[in-house]
Amino acid sequence: MGLRDLVDAVLGKSALPKAKSEKLFAMSTASITLESNLGLKPSGSAGICFKPIGASAYESARKEIQELLEYSSKETETEFRLEKDEFNFLWAIFKDPDLEDLVANIHLVSETLEEHGFGGQLLCAIYRFDSEPEAGKSSRGETVYWIYNFKQGTYYPFIPLSGKQRDSPFEFRLRAEMEREMPIEENVEKWYPLWGIPF
Repeated sequence: MGLRDLVDAVLGKSALPKAKSEKLFAMSTASITLESNLGLKPSGSAGICFKPIGASAYESARKEIQELLEYSSKETETEFRLEKDEFNFLWAIFKDPDLEDLVANIHLVSETLEEHGFGGQLLCAIYRFDSEPEAGKSSRGETVYWIYNFKQGTYYPFIPLSGKQRDSPFEFRLRAEMEREMPIEENVEKWYPLWGIPF
C-alpha cells in the first residue's frame, strides 16, 4: 500500500473529513521518552503531506505555504523545501535540530491550510527518528517514522525495511511503550505503510 492507497483509505472517494491538528503537540513531550527509554533520537527532519483540489488551488496553496514558511523560518531558522511526489501530492519538508520548531512549523502549515479550506486535504504529518544501536536500547540502527493521521487525530509508528518489509515487532513495542504518552491509533489496520517518504 502506498500514498495513493492511504489517501483512498483515509479520505475515501467523496467526503473530506475535518483535520484534527490539535494533537500534533503530543510529539514534543513523547520525544523525551522515545530517546531516553528506546534510544530513538529525533533526526531533525519532518514533513507534512496534503492533496489539494485542482491545479489552480494547488498553485494558490503552494504559494501561500511558501510565503508562510519563508516568514516563519526567519524566527526558527528551520530549513524547508516544497516538492511534489510521483502521485502529485505536495510535501512540505522541514529540517531543524530542534524538534519543537519542527512541531510548530507543521502545526502552522496545517492550521493555515485549514483556514483556507484545505483541512480535508491534509493527509499526514511525519517525524523521523533514528535509533542508536550503540546505546544498547535497540537491536540495530533503524529509521523510525511516527506518522500522524489528520483524519483520526492519532499517531502510529512505521519502520520500513528493505524489500518493502516493515519491522512490525518493533512497531508493536513502540505502541506498548508510548500509548500512555501520545494518541496511538488502536486499529493496526490503519497503520498504513508509506513507502518512499522523501526524507
